[in-house]
Amino acid sequence: MPFRCFNARRILFVATGLTVVIAAGVRVAADAHNESQTHLLSDIKYLASDELEGRGIGTKGLDRAADYIRGQFQDAGLDVTQVNRGAFQFFKMTTKAILGSPNTLEFVGSDGKITELKRDVDWVPCSFGGGGKISGDLVFAGYGLDEANYKDFKGANVKGKIVLVMRRNPRQSDEEEGGFGTPDMGPNAGPGAGPGRRPRGRFGDLRTKLTNAIAAGASAVIIANDPYSVRKAVKDAESRVRRATNHIVDSAIELDEKLSKASKDEVEAEKAVKKVRDDVAKYKKAKADLKSADGDALMKFGYGGAGSNTSIPVVQISDAAADRLLKSTLGKTLAQLEADIDEDMKPRTAALAGWKADGITTIDRTPSEVKNVIGVLEGEGPHADEIVVVGAHYDHLGRGGMGSLTPGSNEIHNGADDNASGTVSVIELARRFGHRGKKLPRKLVFMTFSGEEEGLVGSAWYVKNPVFPLAKTIAMINLDMVGRLKDDKLTVYGVGTSPHWEKLLKKLAPSHQLQLVLKPEGFGPSDQSSFYGKKIPVLHFFTGTHPDYHRPGDKWNKINVEGMDRIVDLVEQIVADTDETPAPPQYLEIKDRARVERQGNRPYFGSIPDFGSEAKGYVLQGVTPGSPADMGGLKAGDMLIEFAGRKITGLDDFDLALRLVSAGDTIDVTVSRAGKPVKLKVTLRLPR
Repeated sequence: MPFRCFNARRILFVATGLTVVIAAGVRVAADAHNESQTHLLSDIKYLASDELEGRGIGTKGLDRAADYIRGQFQDAGLDVTQVNRGAFQFFKMTTKAILGSPNTLEFVGSDGKITELKRDVDWVPCSFGGGGKISGDLVFAGYGLDEANYKDFKGANVKGKIVLVMRRNPRQSDEEEGGFGTPDMGPNAGPGAGPGRRPRGRFGDLRTKLTNAIAAGASAVIIANDPYSVRKAVKDAESRVRRATNHIVDSAIELDEKLSKASKDEVEAEKAVKKVRDDVAKYKKAKADLKSADGDALMKFGYGGAGSNTSIPVVQISDAAADRLLKSTLGKTLAQLEADIDEDMKPRTAALAGWKADGITTIDRTPSEVKNVIGVLEGEGPHADEIVVVGAHYDHLGRGGMGSLTPGSNEIHNGADDNASGTVSVIELARRFGHRGKKLPRKLVFMTFSGEEEGLVGSAWYVKNPVFPLAKTIAMINLDMVGRLKDDKLTVYGVGTSPHWEKLLKKLAPSHQLQLVLKPEGFGPSDQSSFYGKKIPVLHFFTGTHPDYHRPGDKWNKINVEGMDRIVDLVEQIVADTDETPAPPQYLEIKDRARVERQGNRPYFGSIPDFGSEAKGYVLQGVTPGSPADMGGLKAGDMLIEFAGRKITGLDDFDLALRLVSAGDTIDVTVSRAGKPVKLKVTLRLPR
């Protein structure tokens, strides 16, 4: 989702020749004949294994997962040939940026003298920016911030110009709770991020600086390391050398004491010798690190994510290169300007008179081919052309990256609960219905989506390019994160999308010992939203978030398999009832959307993003009925291009723009509708 079991030692159950091994933490019924739980456990161990590389977009592991799901669908008796004679509905997603050619950068002074910069020494292109021409006058814009009490762009004319900004924020040495300091990639800080204090917001995020520059009209962004972090990197290296030196001294003293003992215990002495050697090795490494310490290191290409071709170019230059510009125009170095800002918290934005930049960045963003996996059980009778969809997303985060909540992690994020649990539940439901023998009245379509973690891309693609008519699709049942059932509590979203759901759920749940938390909303952060946006009744089953959400700790041995099996039992009955009831579920419009996690202090707007679009703007899949966006006249298919005076090129721009306004504000919004600009006014409401 874009967004504890009992602890026991390894237990071995042996019964009637069947052996079931249960690792610590997994809750499975002690009945070796429980075929369903055996299937669920086997499936989730594979889908959440390291072999599948976290099922990240563009990985072979994700392709292997798709092949596995197709195979299980086929073995269950499903028809896997209804999508162009196969099971896969293919689409493309851009997730990786590759440095192309040419990439050049030079500064031109007022006297016409050209200072050419050497790539990977003086400058580097940044993957989170767009590719294209860099040409124009230069403006120093401090930290590139636009916060309530500190605005680098206020009153500055940077339209069509190239802004030079520092990484991170002012006053990073401020240790007080209200300090401004924060790493520049927020929760996604990774290798190459350099030192930084714990996050206090997203204002220092590199992408936020880019969004601010775009909103101010800049044509390109040049980034330089903030001098505080440069100094700190060197000091940290020196500190590591001092610690390593002290460890050697301590180890030598310990060795001397053991050698001087009358008994001369050879084993203990050998251990002490080994400890000295290990500490010497660490000391040598620390010395080597200090010798090569470069606090002004340039970011590795790829840091900050793949970005978009619709963005403006972003590059990083060395502090030395920045100082050549600043000293000749403002008479100060970057470090001096940083100190000035820290002193009084006043921006030092200024034109770098006489200097121009000229260059080009070439970034190739070759899309990865991904796929939804679809299997079908045909119906029989007068309603055989009607469809019930049972779905779950099978992708996850790979090795972390932009969606990870573990800063800097390169570990495999196995995604056992999110969402191998939903995927294996769909597979098990396919088995059960496939092995029934007798056909149901309506067609059952089992579907696992890719691209959900990037924003419901797979399900959005399906409803734009349906394999089966949406007008004949009477319901969509979604399972996302159903593997951590605790205290028998199961949350079900979408209950208000049809009058059919609530009575049915309340009738069936007690027999499965499940305590339901019923939520009416159809829109929310999972794939049912794509179908509800097409006026199809939906349900979404969810056992809740947990400390391992979007972290490497989301592993199969923490799954409550017994609880997941009970959820599958319940969903099986709901799917069967929905399919067999002569009248299809009646669609109801719900004027709200589900909130699975805290939304912060952004005012309520009510737009539903179309994550499958690559247009240069924020394209809407729809708007929440009765929301400010709806009342202001926005419609599905609109592309938002300006919001409260800020240019919008994508979701990141919109998200930041929304943080800069308040509930109660009536703001100007411009959308592109059928290729023509339409100006609207929207009155924002309190956060939901």
